[in-house]
Amino acid sequence: QVQLVESGGGLVQAGGSLRLSCKVSGTISGIRVMAWFHQTPGNQRQLVASITRTGNTDYADSMEGRFTISRDNAMRTVYLQMNNLKPEDTAVYYCTAEVMVGGTNYYRSYWGQGTQVTISS
Repeated sequence: QVQLVESGGGLVQAGGSLRLSCKVSGTISGIRVMAWFHQTPGNQRQLVASITRTGNTDYADSMEGRFTISRDNAMRTVYLQMNNLKPEDTAVYYCTAEVMVGGTNYYRSYWGQGTQVTISS
């Protein structure tokens, strides 16, 4: 069974920093794209940043320059370093990964349970 477990959320003041982590566990043959989304009440999940297996990254316009996504393939972990945080960054942050489960030959997406990030003004 594949699981994604996030950590690192919390409450910080505007201008502060947080680092989120998300570790993938289970019997896995490969992990393709990994990404972070965020969601506020009443709204759909929106992409924050994504990273391919080879390290190519993509960011939402409002996050570029403040957030950095990275991954450790050996540790099956994706990170999101968030700097200069703003109150509007307050949301539940979810990680997702395209995973090939061992014994299969296709990728499917899995999601973590989410971690709350709250930025006070």
